[in-house]
Amino acid sequence: MRPKHVPGQLLTLVALLMLGCAVGADKREVPSSQRWTSRAIPEARGEVKEIEGKRVQIRYRHEPFSTFTVNYEQWPTYAYSDNRVFSQPARVAMPDLKGDPARGRQLFMARNKAPCTGCHLIPGDDVWPAGSVGPDLSVIGDRRLPDRYLFELIWDPRLFFPNTSMPPWGPAGILSAEEVVHIVAFLQTLKGNPPFVPPPEKDPTRNPHTRPTILPYYGDNLDPATNPAVVFADNALSVWSAKGPAGKACADCHPGGPEKAMKGVATKYPKYLSAYRRIMSIGDLLTVHTPETTGREMLAESADNLNMTMLIKMQSNGMPVNVDITSPEAAAAYERGRAVYFKRVGQRNHACADCHEADRGAGRYAGARLLSPVREGLTKHFPLWFNAYLGVWDIRKRFQVCMLPLGMNYLPADAPEYADLELYLTAFDNGKPMSVPGIR
Repeated sequence: MRPKHVPGQLLTLVALLMLGCAVGADKREVPSSQRWTSRAIPEARGEVKEIEGKRVQIRYRHEPFSTFTVNYEQWPTYAYSDNRVFSQPARVAMPDLKGDPARGRQLFMARNKAPCTGCHLIPGDDVWPAGSVGPDLSVIGDRRLPDRYLFELIWDPRLFFPNTSMPPWGPAGILSAEEVVHIVAFLQTLKGNPPFVPPPEKDPTRNPHTRPTILPYYGDNLDPATNPAVVFADNALSVWSAKGPAGKACADCHPGGPEKAMKGVATKYPKYLSAYRRIMSIGDLLTVHTPETTGREMLAESADNLNMTMLIKMQSNGMPVNVDITSPEAAAAYERGRAVYFKRVGQRNHACADCHEADRGAGRYAGARLLSPVREGLTKHFPLWFNAYLGVWDIRKRFQVCMLPLGMNYLPADAPEYADLELYLTAFDNGKPMSVPGIR
């Protein structure tokens, strides 16, 4: 259910007063959402530069970002200024050569190609982790499908399924026509004995269709002995009280400390702020509000920004999310965010919806990852401590890392497109209690 309508002007006024924005929109040039200049740390801006004669996107230096070295600027992105679309499906001639099943299996398993096992199960103890986003192919050879059909299905599945989540491997330039022939030859060997009966599993956890769905338990996410991010949030207390170059501190405008001054504030974010003519998260607002009032820089994805965002959000823990999606500005942003969510981008022609909609990948495995349904809510615990990479991540960094496997250069962390997407996703959390920082 959408929240009751509150006039946008009143919401904006309250937000600006609570967060100390004493300078009105009429006292400075206000950037539009289409002309937003990123205020993020350099590696979070996603800029493409020429280095030693090669164009590269400047990315975070740590994993998993460091594993992606390709510049994907030739492929469509979520940027509102990017009107490019993926090429339309088209048939190509199937090469006249004899496929090699052994080579086909190697290609099917190749991590630099997909791997296909991220979505499909095939026989073999070395197939780990296998996914279930796509159908089980363990006995597909028993179906006696024509080679030409399988070739076209792999080359560009859009020929048969216009809304498929499967990438168009050929047009994307990931698989050559010859390589697809080898994969077809391999698939034709996958037969059961008796027919259509997959071989028995030695380890049921290898099979994503029988794998127990047991989510990791990390204990109380607000216990500093369990969640290191809680300690990082405490680090923001010193910043809260320290005077910046302008001679003022957060505490000077927000008496009573963050626990009093910021109580309930985070439940309303992201939200539309007329002073900046765009949807903003708390982290977005800190990038402009903090230097305006204290003179202190607080760039998006900086430690100070992440820690202060966590500190502010923690004061709303246990309170229900209540973002506005009904005022004219918020409703328009919500629809833009929805369009971003369903837009197909990158070399693999994927959308966020391919992983998080129930009729696509949600609730299934992509490799070892169980894909979360969007309608269960994905935002209420961000920022969080990411165990796999030993650091604090906000949802914007999570957006950015999702882009790279799709074959798309990520946008700046504070991009308006990401803010609109965050609003759309946060609306699914409306009414659910906040619990920041999370741990995953």
